[in-house]
Amino acid sequence: MCIPYLYIRVFLGFTTYDIMNIGIIGTGGFAAFSVNAFLLAGNVRVAGAYDISPQNALKFQDQFGGKIFQNMEDVLANPGIDLIYIATPPYLHYEQSKMALLAGKHVICEKPAALRSEEAKELVELAKEKQLLYTVNLMQRYNPLFIQVQQIIEKKLLGEFVHGFFENYAADEGLGSGHWMWDESKSGGIFIEHAVHFFDLFTGWLGEGIVVSAQKLKRPEQQREYWSRVQAVVKYEQGLVNFYHGFDQAVCLDRQELRLEFERGEITLYEWIPVRIKIHGLVNNSDLEELKNIFKDAKIDYLDSFSRDNNKFRGRFKEFQADHKISLTAGEHVQKMERYRQMLTSMFEDQMRWIEDPDHTQCISGINAYSSLKMAEEANNMAVKL
Repeated sequence: MCIPYLYIRVFLGFTTYDIMNIGIIGTGGFAAFSVNAFLLAGNVRVAGAYDISPQNALKFQDQFGGKIFQNMEDVLANPGIDLIYIATPPYLHYEQSKMALLAGKHVICEKPAALRSEEAKELVELAKEKQLLYTVNLMQRYNPLFIQVQQIIEKKLLGEFVHGFFENYAADEGLGSGHWMWDESKSGGIFIEHAVHFFDLFTGWLGEGIVVSAQKLKRPEQQREYWSRVQAVVKYEQGLVNFYHGFDQAVCLDRQELRLEFERGEITLYEWIPVRIKIHGLVNNSDLEELKNIFKDAKIDYLDSFSRDNNKFRGRFKEFQADHKISLTAGEHVQKMERYRQMLTSMFEDQMRWIEDPDHTQCISGINAYSSLKMAEEANNMAVKL
């Protein structure tokens, strides 16, 4: 099981690598947020940055220090820079990651790895050949809730998985009509630019999936083609998952919900960086103790309890025993942006640990970047345009 490296660092005190000098390509707001999180890992220094906008670069320098470079080539030629963090629009990711790897630099890139899965595969192979770090910031597996849900699935505390969904009602308030997000030659479209996070998340829980259908919806009465809503159905070993992503909302209406249905209950997670969880289902006493151990700060409501005379139930042609019908909630006190920061710090620590020790197994690696992009590419290519 993948354990978020932040926990290892906190409890065991690992931060043994020398100063890691990082160079930043793309200095927008998200880059600043991410670098702030990286710096919390300790022994990390911003050596310099490049952005096509000198104003953005100067603002970034005021916050983090380091040198402003006039082009990416100068960043890569600097022998004092060990790792390149790329936070540019998606259509630049493949070329910039490849340049950095060829220059002998470790690479952490924002998602997606590239616009085509064959390009991502090439980057993974190039990094392996050169014995360099290459990973894409698919940070969902560093969420403590990811691990907790994974434990429920592996221990079958609610039985077998049968169905799931992820619904993403996202804001487009900050995405003007000329934003690169709407140009699929630059973003790849919503499946590739955004849904890779959630394809990887569900793969971590359920194993590899197969896209069986997909659709894309265009906004009506628009001169340009704005494909703002997409959905796909993915078949996993035990059941189907429906993915819906729509970029249509005002920021104050932005919301996400994720649900996993099992034989004896369901798990619901809230926000695209999940911070809250609700479990509803039938459990026996031993399974309930397991859940209490997994969620030590949980609030548990007993909706019903059953005597030995009426604690037998049937579903899917199987009989099972349950002592209680419960509703468990946890995580209400966690703020989304604080959880996001923790996940980024944990991701960075995990990757630094691999640089220290290549035998270390990362929670995510370049393989995640490739496999999630391949699934997104399949959904995008398969999508019926409506």
